Amino acid sequence: MMMMMMVVKTPLARRLAAALVGAALAAAPLAALAQAPASDKPIRMVVPLAAGSTVDAVARAIGPSFGRAAGHPVVVENIVGAGGIPGTTQVVKAARDGFTLGMISSNHVINPGIYKSVPYDSLKDITPIAVIATVPLVLVVHPSVPAKNVTELIALAKAKPGTLNFGSAGNGSTLHLAGELLVSETGTEMKHVPYRGTGPLVTDLIGGQVQLGFVSVSQVAPQIKAGALRALAVSTPTRSGALPEVPTLAEAGVPGYSFDAWIALIGPAGLPKNIVDGYHGAMKTALASPEAQNAIAGQGLMVLHTGPEAAPAFFKTELDKHQKLVKQSGATLD
Repeated sequence: MMMMMMVVKTPLARRLAAALVGAALAAAPLAALAQAPASDKPIRMVVPLAAGSTVDAVARAIGPSFGRAAGHPVVVENIVGAGGIPGTTQVVKAARDGFTLGMISSNHVINPGIYKSVPYDSLKDITPIAVIATVPLVLVVHPSVPAKNVTELIALAKAKPGTLNFGSAGNGSTLHLAGELLVSETGTEMKHVPYRGTGPLVTDLIGGQVQLGFVSVSQVAPQIKAGALRALAVSTPTRSGALPEVPTLAEAGVPGYSFDAWIALIGPAGLPKNIVDGYHGAMKTALASPEAQNAIAGQGLMVLHTGPEAAPAFFKTELDKHQKLVKQSGATLD
């Protein structure tokens, strides 16, 4: 004779069972990412900037190691135009399954101030995963400029207001705002000359058509070493490992100055916490890989370890700072 056993669940037992089911469901997306075959579904990493840019170089160097740590291959896709808005739009509109991410730059917090219309909120419509690195900028002058250091440059600018000009990669670009911050912090007057990208800017800096400007360290280190350009200071709070002999602007006489570009990994708003945490861990692993280390050294970057808990506050602070500078500069784009 078969005996049938009946299990009667108490209210406490029912609550415990419900909690276990909830936890299992919450973990499901991350488990799916970790357990699915690497060839099953790739992670699409959107870079809203051109191939060959600093952000693109970092994404392609980190991608393979990040993919191995995350359990899926990474496919880097460049979607260019309008300061990165079209590419970032695809990220914010993507499904919240973790298979579409964005590798973005400081342009993300500049765009709301210089474009008449941005189809997303730069804070509310993203999930910050990690701020990966900063991009140190260096203030360079053409050798014909009679200023051997920042103090002499400021004195020259004050003695002849409006006669010095500084170039940038374009209106509202990071390089433009770095120059505007220098003007603001030193109480000087200089004319801004916008270019269509960093390449033409560097060409005219070397040729003397524009007298000074901020440029990423990696893009002008050879010219500095060759004497084609004179480095006066770096924009970051600490010196650059690529130019250890060059002081920071704070050290050189502008104590309130601190400015750098940065690179961050984001997903669409509402990305589940377990996926965010998993990707943050995968990024930390990737940054320790030889490929990433070589890319970081080659680009003159400074690695950050700003994770998903601290990243939202970082984005808010950067947005406020850059919007203030955009307003000061008067830069606008259609």
